[in-house]
Amino acid sequence: MKVMVDLCIIPLGVGVSLSPYIAACKPILDNAGLSWELHAYGTLIEGEWDAVFSAIKACHGAIHAMGAPRITTTLKVGTRTDRDQSIADKVSSVENKW
Repeated sequence: MKVMVDLCIIPLGVGVSLSPYIAACKPILDNAGLSWELHAYGTLIEGEWDAVFSAIKACHGAIHAMGAPRITTTLKVGTRTDRDQSIADKVSSVENKW
């Protein structure tokens, strides 16, 4: 099943600069072959359900391995079965109405 996820990972107990921890997820998402887009407060990810959630789990593992004792994650998850739709399709749908 295809899924779109808005992922926000926040490592706790590592200070105020979180960018090195978030950057550690880039190779994980790339190696998983997922489409993704970074935004100011998270990452949009699209792909097959198991691949997306496996990558999220791997991101948690990598961030813990970097020394983060705690992580809080917020997910927004969307699926649809009536048609195939990408992140770009959803954005274009709104932009075409401007």
